[in-house]
Amino acid sequence: MASFPSSGRTSPRRRRDERGVAFPSPLVMLSVLAVAMASITFVATRDQAPTERRVDTATIASAGQTPSPTAEPAPTPTKTPKPKPQLKRGEVYVEVYNNSGIRGLAAETAAKATGVGWAVVGEDNWQGLIPTSTVYFPPRLKAAGKQLALDLGIKRTAPAVGVMKRDRLTIILTADAPR
Repeated sequence: MASFPSSGRTSPRRRRDERGVAFPSPLVMLSVLAVAMASITFVATRDQAPTERRVDTATIASAGQTPSPTAEPAPTPTKTPKPKPQLKRGEVYVEVYNNSGIRGLAAETAAKATGVGWAVVGEDNWQGLIPTSTVYFPPRLKAAGKQLALDLGIKRTAPAVGVMKRDRLTIILTADAPR
């Protein structure tokens, strides 16, 4: 029994509660890292279309058989180029931002894009440092971003970054914007 110096009282010694599980630090850190990587991968790939592969049935059938010396070689299938999907400008949303000191530049460029057939859904000013006028695109709209840049005479395209929406093209104009 422990005694208290000033009062002369005694009290039973308390025993520590030793229930619970302590995980080793490396295991906890690896678990957190795995969840973070899975989250980043999910966010980065959610707008991408699923990949498709063409399976040639002649190749599958011949893979299971060994060729005989008297058999004629199977004709190789000719590859027909896959037609590029037609870009429908009116179905792609576009936002236009002015990052220059030129008053009305975003509205002027938005009118030009609308005149060519793009669906402009907004225009505003942009705060930040942009080296040159740029069309930003999410991964699934890369071809549309390149076409929009050609239509407007903008020389630079880049993948969307930061707070840019992933369902539309974003144009950020600087003083070098074509007029």
